[in-house]
Amino acid sequence: MSDTFLTREEAAQVDAALLSSHEKFLTRLTISSLRLLIHIARCYQVPVEQLTPTQIIAWFEQDSKKRREQGPEAAFLKWGDVRSELESETEVTGEI
Repeated sequence: MSDTFLTREEAAQVDAALLSSHEKFLTRLTISSLRLLIHIARCYQVPVEQLTPTQIIAWFEQDSKKRREQGPEAAFLKWGDVRSELESETEVTGEI
């Protein structure tokens, strides 16, 4: 799986959609969530439809534990500095 949950092309498609800002946010969140659920399902070797809330919570706990004990690079989810990411995006595209 890619390190990103939403490609630039997909983000552009969402931006071009005839949706309100709120709906665009929810669309991005849904696409990203689907990718994460697929990853979690693979970890448990079950179809996404069979994932339980307990498994999802346990997966997040395990990923969080990896981050605390082994450092941020060991975890699957990368909680980078959003501000620096936005600044980098601004430097590349000239817009946020």
